[in-house]
Amino acid sequence: MSRVLAVDYGKKRVGFAISDSMCMIANPLETVLVQDVWKFIDQQIAKHEISTIVVGYATHKDGQESESMQYIHPFVKGLKRKYPNLEIAFEDERYTSVIASQSLIESGTSKKTRQNKALIDTVSATLILQSYLERISSGT
Repeated sequence: MSRVLAVDYGKKRVGFAISDSMCMIANPLETVLVQDVWKFIDQQIAKHEISTIVVGYATHKDGQESESMQYIHPFVKGLKRKYPNLEIAFEDERYTSVIASQSLIESGTSKKTRQNKALIDTVSATLILQSYLERISSGT
């Protein structure tokens, strides 16, 4: 069965998560530097049967696009050009970094570990993916 790959695209780092083969559970992968993003995606596509790539859609509280979208939109255009046979989708990523930080606090993770921005990016990608999986399973 196919899987969904989620991307939390940032200016310096990109967090990734992947679904299980039944597309029910989001699992964290890792965070890579932005210059390594295409190589990493190629590796995941070669390793797993990816059908969809979900990218976090960055907005402000009022729903307007955030400044981050100025580099997310070109990335998504690149995805569509490089992987024309895959579905490319957006998922609202509002508050994922805040929720990721809070979940790490609640899990008892040390302050030093919580300051690891790469970990936050991976957890954020996992939250984006879980939100997407829940939305598509409910049919909305």
